[in-house]
Amino acid sequence: MDKERLGTITERYEGLNVVVFGDFCLDRYLEIDPARSETSLETNLPVHNVTHVRAQPGGAGTILNNLAALGIGAIYPVGFAGEDGEGFELWRALEQRPGVRLSHFVKTVQRRTFTYCKPLIITPNQAPRELNRLDSKNWTPTPALLQGLLVNRLREAFEFADAVIVLDQVDVPETGVVTQKALAALRELSKQRPELPVLADSRRGLRGFPPVIFKMNASELAALSGATGPMDLDEIRTAATALAAKNGRSVFVTMSENGILGASRTGHIEAVPALPPRGEIDIVGAGDAVTANLAAALAGGASMREALEIANAAGSVVVHKLGTTGTASVAEIGSLLVQ
Repeated sequence: MDKERLGTITERYEGLNVVVFGDFCLDRYLEIDPARSETSLETNLPVHNVTHVRAQPGGAGTILNNLAALGIGAIYPVGFAGEDGEGFELWRALEQRPGVRLSHFVKTVQRRTFTYCKPLIITPNQAPRELNRLDSKNWTPTPALLQGLLVNRLREAFEFADAVIVLDQVDVPETGVVTQKALAALRELSKQRPELPVLADSRRGLRGFPPVIFKMNASELAALSGATGPMDLDEIRTAATALAAKNGRSVFVTMSENGILGASRTGHIEAVPALPPRGEIDIVGAGDAVTANLAAALAGGASMREALEIANAAGSVVVHKLGTTGTASVAEIGSLLVQ
């Protein structure tokens, strides 16, 4: 892709309204200085002294972070945070991101704030080392009234959206934002605006989702397709093509070191190879960067091939950012994409 074409696509970003519907969580990083380690007098156990705490939106918030880094004009998160300390931190982190509009985000006493607490050992001249993560989640079904409120917020946002991203982040079905009630509404809304890019991703796979644009990794595609084991590239192409034809929407598949593949509803296939690593990598957040950039590029008028190239470069930027769930700016993407 040449510089002029990349500029034509990304210059449209500031005029876009992008809706992110899904499970927002708080990523809280606890930076531990090993030089300040102690032993507890009471328990005789090691004590980790935290010298710095940083918080940022995670889950669907990671997609939002990437959209903000791209300069999207208006980003509308549709989800919830609890009325707790973590919820306060999440709300504050969201409102500090450029372009974010919190008019459709919900505070609720009915749920706790989904939180990933990540202790990191910070040693000079070494990559951060993450210890066991501490998660706070909801384990009961999302209350019906809250589900209804979220669906109403989604309906409102759908009317002015230039793209919609759906992320299902929870491990237990019906405990987050993307419930069966929400999926039924999404099916109805996507039929009303069939030209609108609506891109869905789920850590539990997309089985049962309405026919929108599917984004998944190769393992998720294999499970959805009923494969008994890992698929080779030809099998991925065949399965993605069949799924796109069935849904009448494009399918995007990330394939780790093999890059990203896209299949259109008409049977057209495009694939871009992964960029070679440029040092130590951390894959956390790369999939969300790909999701954000696919949606933004498509809303900005990119072809499937162009969207794949942009998203692939974004993923390569993010995997080289260690000790954080990183993002990729247009300038960083351009530095890899434009030669």
